[in-house]
Amino acid sequence: MKIVLATKNKGKVAEFASILGDKFELITQAEAGITESAEENGTTYAENSRLKAKFIFEKTGLPTMADDSGLECDALDGAPGVYTARFAGEGATDSTNIDKLLAVLDEEENRKARFVAHITLVMENYEIHCEGTLNGEITRGRRGSNGFGYDPVFIPEGYDKTLAELDDEVKNSISHRRKAIEKMQKALSDLNLNV
Repeated sequence: MKIVLATKNKGKVAEFASILGDKFELITQAEAGITESAEENGTTYAENSRLKAKFIFEKTGLPTMADDSGLECDALDGAPGVYTARFAGEGATDSTNIDKLLAVLDEEENRKARFVAHITLVMENYEIHCEGTLNGEITRGRRGSNGFGYDPVFIPEGYDKTLAELDDEVKNSISHRRKAIEKMQKALSDLNLNV
């Protein structure tokens, strides 16, 4: 099945491709000729994921997969949440977002956090939603150079290294996106769709 991945984030494209393997023929929205993106004005991961998937599906007519993911910190009542990518403001970089996160958590003893991914697949006559989580904690400083986003400050539960210190194979085997994608593969199988 050919699926358009509704993102311009190269890190996400690489991660999806690695997790999906040869189960899907994955193309990016750019490869499908779409340069614009949906406005992410939802208040939940599910809403934003659906907005992105429907936007690209309506332009291409091809099955489209989109994810919206975020980091939730217990000490911040679930923030940054849906605002993860722009935690330090519009146009924020991974580095400025991490700087802000470490600053606001500086005095906090509770470092528990989780990554959440909500994936939506939109295709003719079907819409599938799946969610995955990865629990862990926030470090007090950056460690490692692999990955993207908040990976250098997130230690997954059961590990002593940050996601940025783990190799791609390990990271992709435990990621919140993998968990969501595996649920989606099962949902597609249950619908007797060719995966």
